[in-house]
Amino acid sequence: MKVQKFESSLVKTEQGGLRNDNHCGSILVILLGDMLEEKMRCTWIMLLGQLFVGAMSLSREGKGPNFVLIMVDDLGIGDLGCYGNTTLRTPNIDQLAKDGVKLTQHIAAAPLCTPSRAAFMTGRYPIRSGLASRGLMGVFIISAASGGLSMQEVTFAQLAKQQGYATSLIGKWHLGLNCNQSDDFCHHPNRHGFDYFYGIAVTNLRDCQPGHGTVLFNAFKHIPFKSIGVAMATMVFLHALGIISITWKLVLPLVLFVATLAALGASIYFIFPYFNCFLMRNQEIVEQPFSSENLTQRMTREAIQFLQRNSERPFLLFFSFIQVHTALFASARFRGRSQHSLYGDAVEEVDWSVGKLMETLDLLGVSENTLVYLTSDHGAHHGDVSSSGEVYGGWNGIYKAGKSTNWEGGIRVPGILRWSGVLPGNKSIDEPTSNMDIFPTVAKLAGASMPDDREIDGRDLMPLLRGEVERSEHEFLFHYCNAYLNAVRWRPLNSDSIWKAFFFTPEVPDFHAIIGAMQQAVTRHTRTLVDVPDQLSLGNIAWKPWLQPCCSTLSQLCRCNRDDS
Repeated sequence: MKVQKFESSLVKTEQGGLRNDNHCGSILVILLGDMLEEKMRCTWIMLLGQLFVGAMSLSREGKGPNFVLIMVDDLGIGDLGCYGNTTLRTPNIDQLAKDGVKLTQHIAAAPLCTPSRAAFMTGRYPIRSGLASRGLMGVFIISAASGGLSMQEVTFAQLAKQQGYATSLIGKWHLGLNCNQSDDFCHHPNRHGFDYFYGIAVTNLRDCQPGHGTVLFNAFKHIPFKSIGVAMATMVFLHALGIISITWKLVLPLVLFVATLAALGASIYFIFPYFNCFLMRNQEIVEQPFSSENLTQRMTREAIQFLQRNSERPFLLFFSFIQVHTALFASARFRGRSQHSLYGDAVEEVDWSVGKLMETLDLLGVSENTLVYLTSDHGAHHGDVSSSGEVYGGWNGIYKAGKSTNWEGGIRVPGILRWSGVLPGNKSIDEPTSNMDIFPTVAKLAGASMPDDREIDGRDLMPLLRGEVERSEHEFLFHYCNAYLNAVRWRPLNSDSIWKAFFFTPEVPDFHAIIGAMQQAVTRHTRTLVDVPDQLSLGNIAWKPWLQPCCSTLSQLCRCNRDDS
């Protein structure tokens, strides 16, 4: 078992809470009364009135703030200027950090899309919802699969909706679609608290980008068709010479096998892209396959229209970017603009979109009553390079490795929160936090009751963000590789050190004490787990023709373009 400190060595931070050692305020309060002159009394009455108005503004007559939650797909923590990047231009996101709080140890609950997003939506480790795979495939890659986020789970969108919020998801879902037939939509965002959905059900696969190929097709290319053809031709030739004797009983199965492979290859190449690459508005497919060239522009417009429609009532917008997941794309106005090829172009387009959302909040006059949160679902895809040498993945800064690993590069993500007038500006917090923390934070601010029939692993962020406490409530964080516990992070209560242990070889003198404490935490954590259906089992991720979403018949290759946005 290997115990490893963070790549930045032993972490010891000074937490600067918003302490006020000036006692003049107390003295002035005592002096209020008959001793104050009328002018001073009036001044204090005005100040108290302003405080009362501010409190009413925060509560919005019993309602909580608005929420704009932004998740970028596969964005590296080192891709943003506010986290140290000097070659990519992200001025709008950097301004968010300047106006709000930046979390430097913000951790994704999983290093892959599907389980990380399940944890984000529910505030629970994905193993609790059956979205931590026990097999090799840890995410959904087929839209006609039956697994997904169970209706038994509760999302922050459902809690907000119960409190009268208008809710919307724009962008990527990736938590399942149908259960038993192609239109039951049992896993659809509409069933999980989102009034409005505009986006994609799975993810941005290479199938969806012309010229990028497909995961299945690339695997299919490794079948040695040429060698098989040469072998068959040789057998026929030798048979003709009388050297060997072959019968139809031998040839026919081989011919059928090759023909089946050829048909499968053709269907994968010509049809499969239409199966997964469709754009939905609520439960209707409006474009199949979708065109990604201006997709971020369209998504941004949809988000702005949602904000405009609901500016007079509480709203929750989850903007889930399809960028910067491979296969990469960027709108024409952003192509070739960055120093880092198409990946950099995509990051800079994301930043533009974030800027348009913030501009809309300002124009609608709701910025000061809106909590904005920006993150990534996990680390950047490390080492993703094309055959021509083009880098497809991002930068995880000083942290080791990337997506699909529990090294810091795979799970340490940006975490930026802004709420003007409520949260301090230009503040950095070094305490361990998790993307699961958004669930209880939203629930509490929206005035919703937390579910009491299940374990919630996230913690309310507001006391830490406002400086009311100096330490995170997360003493331990558990890092899963699919359904298997891979590492544990420990923030001892009586120390400023932060430890992270992988199950390899010991390397530090305090090995036994550290592992002992972590093992006790693992035991307590394991006792809270209950058996749930495995949503990522082979049966649940396999393609089922009767579940295939299609805007036309399969014989017409599932093609349409009805998107009028």
